[in-house]
Amino acid sequence: MEHRPLGRTGVSVSKLCLGAMMFGDWGEKDHDGSIRIIHAALDAGIDFIDTADVYSAGESEEIVGKALRGRRDDVVLATKVFMPIGDDENPNRRGTSRRWIVQEVENSLRRLNTDWIDLYQVHRPTPDTDIEETLGVLSDLIHQGKVRYIGHSTYPAPLIVEAQWTARERRLQRFVTEQPPYSILTRGIEAEVLPTCRRYGMGVIAWSPLQGGWLSGLYRKDAEITGPQSAARRREANDYDLSLPKNQRKLDAAEQLAQLAEEAGLTLIQLALAFVLNHPAVTAPIIGPRTMEHLESQLAAADVVLEQAVLDRIDEIVPPGVNLNPADGGWQNPSLRPEARRR
Repeated sequence: MEHRPLGRTGVSVSKLCLGAMMFGDWGEKDHDGSIRIIHAALDAGIDFIDTADVYSAGESEEIVGKALRGRRDDVVLATKVFMPIGDDENPNRRGTSRRWIVQEVENSLRRLNTDWIDLYQVHRPTPDTDIEETLGVLSDLIHQGKVRYIGHSTYPAPLIVEAQWTARERRLQRFVTEQPPYSILTRGIEAEVLPTCRRYGMGVIAWSPLQGGWLSGLYRKDAEITGPQSAARRREANDYDLSLPKNQRKLDAAEQLAQLAEEAGLTLIQLALAFVLNHPAVTAPIIGPRTMEHLESQLAAADVVLEQAVLDRIDEIVPPGVNLNPADGGWQNPSLRPEARRR
């Protein structure tokens, strides 16, 4: 499989990243079944794996750790920190404070059965925490050898710039990657986030390139599918309520895209993944298979190159820089919530 540079780190990774959110209680509950999928991905040439402490309350990390026994040195391993684990309501057991990150990185290392994490990422913006606090502890982890590189996920462009300048001014380690939501249905990052990442030489690891299954081919106007197919997606049930106008817009677009894919001799999955792969700022989209069949269907997109006419038609269906549903952007600025903007 083709490799691409991970920003300016000097590290190269496979052009597809294996996402591990579906391994464990949120998806494939059988550990051996999940491990078989991971091994099949490795055998197919994927050497980039992304997970998070929150996925199935740490179970995903444990499964990945089991799967990488004897193969750890061959994999660029990424995980994330920020969200509360399971039902833990303790406000100090989440976020990006020094207190929590120092504690939780040790838990991730233990679950992953490794001495180091290649890419340790902040899972969501934390505007209530000083960015210097977060960068300071992450820099310490790099100096201690527990983490090789640091990144963030779903950061808006202004916060990306602030973090880069804070690292420069305070002589701290800088974030080298961003992990944003990006698909044909969710193109908002094209306006500012992707150009900003290119400006700072950051790698981009796109999550949900199939828009949580909307671009899998399951959601068609004549289909009988009425809801999400995994526990992870059922946590966001409103995102699949076809009576809502926002989801009708996605359904209409998915129908047109499926027809376009058929005309191009592709599956909708191949079209969707190739679209994300086609953007020059993207390092690798994250594929998140729950079954071996899912993996095989997504691997088939690795070598697809879309013709200009197909890309132009995609732009007609979903214009550049547009999220069909703004909530699919993954993070909403708390300053824009009604209670925060009342004067």
